Amino acid sequence: MTDLLSTLFATDGLLIGTLVPFLFVLTVVVFVHEMGHYLVGRWCGIGVQAFSIGFGPEIVGFDDRHGTRWKLSAIPLGGYVKFVGDVAVTSEPDDAELESLSPEERAVAFHTQPVWKRFLTVLAGPMFNFLLTIAVFAVMFAVFGRFVAEPTVAEVRPDSPAAEAGFEPGDRFVSVDGTRVETFGDVQRLVSGRTGDALVFVVLRDGEEVELVATPEAMEQTDALGNTVQMGVIGVVNNEELGQPRLVEYTPLAALGEAVLETGRIIERTGQFLKRFVAGREDRCQLGGPVKIAEMSGQAAQLGFEWLVQLVALLSVGIGILNLLPIPPLDGGHLLFYAIEALIGRPVPERVMEMVYRVGLLLVLMFMGFVFWNDIFGC
Repeated sequence: MTDLLSTLFATDGLLIGTLVPFLFVLTVVVFVHEMGHYLVGRWCGIGVQAFSIGFGPEIVGFDDRHGTRWKLSAIPLGGYVKFVGDVAVTSEPDDAELESLSPEERAVAFHTQPVWKRFLTVLAGPMFNFLLTIAVFAVMFAVFGRFVAEPTVAEVRPDSPAAEAGFEPGDRFVSVDGTRVETFGDVQRLVSGRTGDALVFVVLRDGEEVELVATPEAMEQTDALGNTVQMGVIGVVNNEELGQPRLVEYTPLAALGEAVLETGRIIERTGQFLKRFVAGREDRCQLGGPVKIAEMSGQAAQLGFEWLVQLVALLSVGIGILNLLPIPPLDGGHLLFYAIEALIGRPVPERVMEMVYRVGLLLVLMFMGFVFWNDIFGC
């Protein structure tokens, strides 16, 4: 019994060490996402029936003066905002309910609003996720700064793509595939997600620019949280002498600007990963679901609260991107229908919408099953 309690309640145990950090990370990300829908919906004059963190039976809740039920539900794997006139938590119209609404209620029902109001309300969820990531990074950069190193080659691994391409110690990176670089971290960022792609590198050698072509190869590496990840490398090493690592400090305004840039880089890398994944060029083991997130939350919590907050930022931008995919019942699917409605001047026919929703829901369930399989059975 003592061993069981220790396993559950120790700081590195299942409850305190994993479940609590996981619930913290997920709750913050979900709350911000749904708060985006709620705030913009209210700003557009749309009535809100319920705001829930989690799905299923209500654990605890209260009604505010606007008639919205705020609640915490039993299954903590998401959340929702239910607007007036919705049939369910997916913002699908309920014709029977709409007909039964009073004139006052119809005036604030979601599906009676102009298409631009519905579009902005749905878009706000992912956008708030991106804003959360920007806010976290801005605070981290302002408080801690960031370490950078000069983009200089100190060593070239034998038989590596860099060696075959003709890299030499002392080369200084100028650009990678057309993108200018200022730090060695920039080079790693641009190379890590491009395994198998021939990249054009421009380096400065003896005062002259030299163009080299190298194809990154996959290499297993361990990240800061102890996870084994596949990354593209070309086989060059930086060191303290040539890299001259230093701490860059930011003013609050500069930190905000750098946070916007860093969030944009993450969005770009994630989009790149998804395209390569669909094309079968990425390792399926790189995708994980709730179990993987829980493990990472526990690992981050052991390293310190700032690591947990950084995980919140990374998960938030991931949730934002995922929700923008044009697949019903994700936010992106709704946005696609609203964009078509705006173009043709009338709603998409209900029969077409229902068919697409069924296909989209099947795809979402298949994806969820896929990541759960990765979580449980590994690779």
